[in-house]
Amino acid sequence: MSTAQALTLDQVVDTARYPLPEPDSAGGRAVISRARHELLTLGCTVLPDFIRPALREALEQECAAIAPQAHFDVETVNVYNIAVDSTLPAGHPGRRTFQRGNAFVPRDRVPADSLISRLYADPVFQDFLARCFGLPRLHELADPLSGLVLNVVAPGMEHPWHFDTNEFTVSMLTREAQDGGVFEYCPNIRSAHDERFDDVRDVLDGRGERLIRRLPLHPGDLQLFKGRYSLHRVSPVHGETARHSAIFAYSERPGVIGSVARTRQLFGRVLPAHTAAEGRAVRGDQLLD
Repeated sequence: MSTAQALTLDQVVDTARYPLPEPDSAGGRAVISRARHELLTLGCTVLPDFIRPALREALEQECAAIAPQAHFDVETVNVYNIAVDSTLPAGHPGRRTFQRGNAFVPRDRVPADSLISRLYADPVFQDFLARCFGLPRLHELADPLSGLVLNVVAPGMEHPWHFDTNEFTVSMLTREAQDGGVFEYCPNIRSAHDERFDDVRDVLDGRGERLIRRLPLHPGDLQLFKGRYSLHRVSPVHGETARHSAIFAYSERPGVIGSVARTRQLFGRVLPAHTAAEGRAVRGDQLLD
């Protein structure tokens, strides 16, 4: 029996500090209220020491064991994850390119009995997240590869400035880099109705320090983030240790599956489910990406 199989949610999560099973208690309401406020005003909230300290070593070891299965490919990208040869006007921030060298372990390579897998599928955890985001409920992605992934940023690599396709992201650092690998973001730098290209360009050109926040994260911290509207990156990793983080992907609607192009870009392969779902995606806004 694995560590995760032998433990209940109360034993994995510090439920005295974060009372997930009792969201309507005074403590539960206080945690959810703070998370909602910070998500609204800052686009991000962090729940420190979400995982109990006694399990952080097991969390790190489980993820480190599967990290070698990550699909790694250095790609030339821009912040909008659109084709870098797109016909954009001179000075457009989408014309700036970066080398993305982070890698992902897909969900079908994450053991079902691991801590992160069991947490991802836990209905109490999902209900707590939905309440924090102010949603009636969350759905696990139907995508067999991108629902739950481990992000690996090796020494010398980075995850450069970008926007997320999903409006919200849930992640947990499982191993810190020896040096670098800092999460940096620009809270609400754009909206569903305004791309604010000038501000994005300032950040990319090194003139946007006023717009950037740097977030100290430690293994076991849970991060809730609105990455659709907040430009963000993981700065270059240095030293001998790769940075690992689990990404819990949910959607407001059931049945969500990634596109063929994006899936192949992230994982180097696609499955029949991706081919069958191609062309059925519905956009929630008209942003560039």
